[in-house]
Amino acid sequence: MTSDAGTIVVVEDDPNIGDLVELYLRREDYRVLQATDARQALEVVARERPRLVVLDLGLPGHQDGLDVCRRLRDNGRVPVLILTARDSELDRVLGLELGADDYVTKPFSPRELVARVKAILRRVDGPPRGEPEVLVAGGVEVDTARREARVDGEVVPLAAREFDLLAHLAHNAGLALTRAQLLDGVWGPGWYGDERTVDVHVRQLRKKLGDQLPLATVWGVGYRLA
Repeated sequence: MTSDAGTIVVVEDDPNIGDLVELYLRREDYRVLQATDARQALEVVARERPRLVVLDLGLPGHQDGLDVCRRLRDNGRVPVLILTARDSELDRVLGLELGADDYVTKPFSPRELVARVKAILRRVDGPPRGEPEVLVAGGVEVDTARREARVDGEVVPLAAREFDLLAHLAHNAGLALTRAQLLDGVWGPGWYGDERTVDVHVRQLRKKLGDQLPLATVWGVGYRLA
């Protein structure tokens, strides 16, 4: 079966959940491939180069979903949406720090899951025509067309959500934005999650871009990019 919307890999060891997610994604014209463990997931992603991966954390075998997420981030930039029963703050923060673009806990709404998939892919597809393609923030070039962050001409690999946050801050340079405003602007107004998610991604941006990124904490408010 061909699809105009592209390929999504669903990594889930529970066949009932995997089939449910596949059913709803296929209704939106996505081509869906399933994997049930870490090894198979990495093989399918390497071979098919999907637009997005829906990833369970509790996988059988020696490698779990966090290991898969780490490998995917080391080897490329495919967006990752974690879908898991692990709802602890530690797991959520760790998943986001490893570069996951969203984190959904079970039980879940299949319709909401599809909406989140679409939101991630809209951000990955880039800005509307007419917006500036390259923004400069300190020593960092933010290329919204190529979805690249560059320092001294060298590309610094960022997860999709990290780039979205950087681009949003760059578009609003000089303004102090609250965490709630950043969640609305980057994750979308329908996103339900802890505001500390913003802090996790800011920490990753500072770690990867260092002193070249003039990103200040505005105490009691949020963050401002000079």
